[in-house]
Amino acid sequence: MPPKSAAPTAKEASPLRVVQAAIQARQFAPVYYLHGDDDYLKDAAIRDLLQAAIDPSTRDFNLEQRRGGDLDAEAVASLLTTPPMLAERRAVVLRDVTGLKKAPRAQLDKYLQRPANDTLLLLVSPAGTKADSALADASVSLDFAPLTPERVRKWIAHHAGTALQVDIADDAAQLLQQAVGNDLHLLAAELDKCASYVLGAHEAAGTASEGTRALIDVDAVSAVVGVRRGETVTDLLDAVARHDANTAVNLVGHVLGQPKVTAVQVVMMLATQAFALRFGRARRDAGIPTPRLPQEYFAFLKETGGYPGRPWGEAASAWTKATDSWSADACERALTLLLEADMALKDTRVSNEEQLLTSLVLALCATRARRAA
Repeated sequence: MPPKSAAPTAKEASPLRVVQAAIQARQFAPVYYLHGDDDYLKDAAIRDLLQAAIDPSTRDFNLEQRRGGDLDAEAVASLLTTPPMLAERRAVVLRDVTGLKKAPRAQLDKYLQRPANDTLLLLVSPAGTKADSALADASVSLDFAPLTPERVRKWIAHHAGTALQVDIADDAAQLLQQAVGNDLHLLAAELDKCASYVLGAHEAAGTASEGTRALIDVDAVSAVVGVRRGETVTDLLDAVARHDANTAVNLVGHVLGQPKVTAVQVVMMLATQAFALRFGRARRDAGIPTPRLPQEYFAFLKETGGYPGRPWGEAASAWTKATDSWSADACERALTLLLEADMALKDTRVSNEEQLLTSLVLALCATRARRAA
C-alpha cells in the first residue's frame, strides 16, 4: 500500500489541521476516513478537500458522491476502478460507508489494499456511528469530535474572518455563543446573518472602499439574533449560582424567548452547574483553597464532559466565585429540584414551561435560606 500522505497523521494533529496541511502541500492521501459526531466539520472538510483536489472544469466528470446502502458490489467496483477523465485526479465520496452490505464491503476492502493514486476516496460515517477500525487502519483516519466550547469560540472568529470576510469583536463572539450555543450549523447561519447586516451598514456608510473590514460587534449580534448582554442563559445560570432570585426570575422569559433555547436545555445546564458546585463544595471541605478551585473545576469538566453553557474556563471562574455560598445540603436539594423539574418538563401534560422554570429558579435560589435555617 502506498504512503498515506506527506501531511501529519490524525494522531499527530487535529483533523482540521491534517486537512489544511494536505491542501497547502497539494499532497493528498488516496483514502481518508471521516468519522465522529460533528457532521458540520466533516462536511466542511469534504468541501475543502474536493475544492483543492479536483479541477473545477472537469468536476462533472470526475466527482462521484454515493451512499453505502445504495450500492451493490458491481457499483462499488465501478466507482473505485474508473480512471479520471482529462484530469490528474478524480474523487469518490462514499457516505454512510458502514452501511455497505457484505459483498460491496468486500469490494471496498479489496480496493483498500492497493488504492489508486489518481483517485481521492473519502469514506464518511455519520454522527452517532461507531468508528470502523478496519477502515481507520487502511486510511488517514479523521475523527471529527465536537469542538470544546473554547474551540467553538475560536471557530467563530475563524469562520467570520475566512468564510465571511468580516471581523468579530471578542465580546460579540461571546454573546453569540451564549445565545446560540455550540451547534456549528446554527452558529454559521447566525454569523452569516450578522455578516450581511454589518456589510450592508459598511457599504451604506461608504467605508467599504477604505480597505477596512466590516466588524460584527455586540450591537449587531443583538439586532440580528435578538439577545442582549445580561439576558442570556449564562446570565441566568450566574444569577441562580449567587442566589439572586429577582434577577433569575426576570431572566426566564428572555432566555426562553431566544432561538433554539428550551426549558429542558436550561435545566440540563443548571444540573451541570449544580453537580459542579457539589464537587467544588466537597473539594473545599477537603481543604482545597479557593485559588485552586478553577483547576479543580476544569478537571471536573474534562472528566465528565458536562455542558456548562459556556467555555470551560469561564464556567470554572464563575463557579469558583459561587462555591462558598453553597453547602453540601443546598447542592443536594438543588439536584433533587432539578430532577423533579426535568421529569415534569418531559410530561406531555405540562403546557407552561416558563411557569415551571420560574418556580424552579425560585426554589434553587431559596437554597441559601434553607442552608442557613
